[in-house]
Amino acid sequence: MTLLPRAARAALLAVLDVALHARGRPVSSKELATRHALPPRRLESLLQALVHAGVLKSLRGPSGGYELAKERRRLTLADVLRVALRVEEEGDLEPKIAPLSLEAAIAPALEEIEAEIFQRLEMVTLDDLCARALVYGFGSAEKTQADFEI
Repeated sequence: MTLLPRAARAALLAVLDVALHARGRPVSSKELATRHALPPRRLESLLQALVHAGVLKSLRGPSGGYELAKERRRLTLADVLRVALRVEEEGDLEPKIAPLSLEAAIAPALEEIEAEIFQRLEMVTLDDLCARALVYGFGSAEKTQADFEI
């Protein structure tokens, strides 16, 4: 059983894939959709949301695609999941639960748990996920570019 909705898992897959494969050239949405068997139209809206949130940047043109907008060590799982969960909520066509329901008893407990989960997710960076991916044989161990701040 998984607690994350499909959009959240797809966002993590896409951002991790871009981190591993966008070395010198952007990763196209078509490549992402093919590699991970994701629906292209749904993926594109998710990628655009990640661009608007500053997680990815989009490059246009025949050799365009997506790159990370920040260094891997500066992006956390929480950054990616917040965007994906917002996209998931906006696409939700289910009617909202009436305010005077058992939801009033459940919501505060779930909000506390979600806050704890997001605190933990803030501690895991995309760089950490890339290191795990390397252990499983995905990507290459190329050194990331240094971050210069003046």
